[in-house]
Amino acid sequence: MEKKIMDKGDFLYPRGRYYGHVQPENLVFNANLQEFAQRINYICNLETGGKLPPAEAYKQIKLLWKELKRSKKQLGIGEEPFQNNDSDSEFED
Repeated sequence: MEKKIMDKGDFLYPRGRYYGHVQPENLVFNANLQEFAQRINYICNLETGGKLPPAEAYKQIKLLWKELKRSKKQLGIGEEPFQNNDSDSEFED
C-alpha cells in the first residue's frame, strides 16, 4: 500500500472547496475568508492554552477582522453596480 506524503502547508492551512458563484473576486475572497478562519482558530487555541493573553488575542482578532473587511470592500463583494431594479426595462420598447 502506497502512503501519500502530506505537504506541511496543506496540513497546517487546509483549504476547502468553493461551491458558490464562480467569479475571480469571489474565489479570492473565499481564500481570504478561509485564511481568516484558520488564523482565528490558532489565536483562540493559543489564548485558551494560556500562551497568549486575552487582550492580545482580542487585538490580533480585531486586526484580522479589519483586513478581511478591507479585502471585501476592495473586491466589491456584496455590491451589484450593474444590476438594474427594473429587470431589463432598458431593453423593452
